[in-house]
Amino acid sequence: MAGLRRIGELAGEVGVPTSTVRFYERRGLLPADARSRARYRLYDDAALERLRFIRLAQSTGFTLDDIAALLDVRGEREVSREEVRVMLSHRLTDVRRRMSELRAVEKMLKQSLDACSRGQDGGCCPVVQRLTVSASK
Repeated sequence: MAGLRRIGELAGEVGVPTSTVRFYERRGLLPADARSRARYRLYDDAALERLRFIRLAQSTGFTLDDIAALLDVRGEREVSREEVRVMLSHRLTDVRRRMSELRAVEKMLKQSLDACSRGQDGGCCPVVQRLTVSASK
């Protein structure tokens, strides 16, 4: 059993809870074929690398369905280069849209901070007033 690790060890190496590992197994993203005599799940180095890949892809905003397709590209099944290109293009479009939204939020926060800094002590903060009016629309 050299090179094999139990679920807690695998999860700890990647920094996720064991429930996440089990969830990925249920989704078919992470196989758990081997079991110890005591019926513990056992994972090899390939499973560790696969889990790291899943987490990295998630951190860049890919959905679990996207990740499944990307894993296919890594050799499990045949996925066309065009499918991957389209997926990456959609992801890039989404990132650019979110960046635009975040720039608008940043601008609003800067303006609000400036307005709050100019306000007098006491009374309602202009930021709270602006957010209240915006929320009621």
